[in-house]
Amino acid sequence: MLPERLLASPARVAAAAWELTSAGTLPAALAISLERVAAGFALGAAAGLGLSLVAGLSRLGENVLDPPLQMLRALPHFGLIPLLILWFGIGEAPKIALVALGVAFPLYVNTFSGIRGADAKLIEVAQVLRLSRAQRIWHVILPSALPQALVGLRQSLAAAWLALIVGEQVNAEAGLGYLVTDAREFLRTDVIVLGLLIYSLLGLLTDALVRYAERRALAWRLSFVRP
Repeated sequence: MLPERLLASPARVAAAAWELTSAGTLPAALAISLERVAAGFALGAAAGLGLSLVAGLSRLGENVLDPPLQMLRALPHFGLIPLLILWFGIGEAPKIALVALGVAFPLYVNTFSGIRGADAKLIEVAQVLRLSRAQRIWHVILPSALPQALVGLRQSLAAAWLALIVGEQVNAEAGLGYLVTDAREFLRTDVIVLGLLIYSLLGLLTDALVRYAERRALAWRLSFVRP
C-alpha cells in the first residue's frame, strides 16, 4: 500500500471535495474548464465536420485538403503548445485551440471514412430513382456516414478532455488543471486525485450522452433492434 503522502485515501479525497466545494473553488474551476472545452469542441467539431464534408463529397476537395490534414494529424498536437502560446499568448485562446485540434482530427477522419463508405447499392438505387445530387447526399450518404461520424464524436470528446488536462497545466490561472497543478506544488495528493477523478467523470458523462444520442439516432439499424 502507498503512504497517504503519495496517494490520498478516498476519505481524504472526499474531504478535499467538500472543502473546495464549500469554499466555491471547485465549482468556479469546473465552470471555467467546461467553458473552455465547450468552446474548443464547438470550433473543432465545426472544422472537422466541415472539412470532412468538403473532402468526402468531392475528389478535388480530397486532393486539396486530405494530404495537408493527414500531415497535421501525424503531428503530436501537444508539441504545438509553444507555437500556440507564441501565436495566441497565454490567455484562453491557446487552451481552446489545443482542445479544438484534439477534436477536429478524429471527427474529420471518421466522418470522411463514413461518407466514402456509403453503400454503393443504395447510391445506385438513388440514381435509378433520379434523385438529385443534393438529395442523394441528404437521404443516402449522410445517413450512411452517421454511425462512423458518431464514433468520431466519441473519440473527439475523449481527445477534448485529454487536451484540456494538458492545456490547463500550461500557464493556466484557473480551471481544474490549474487546481491540480497548484495542488502538486503543495503535495496535496487529495486534490490531485480529486481533479483527475472529475476529469474522468466528465469524460464518462459526455461519452454516455453521445451513446444515448447514438442509440436514438441509429434506432433504424438492425443491430439496435432489441431481441
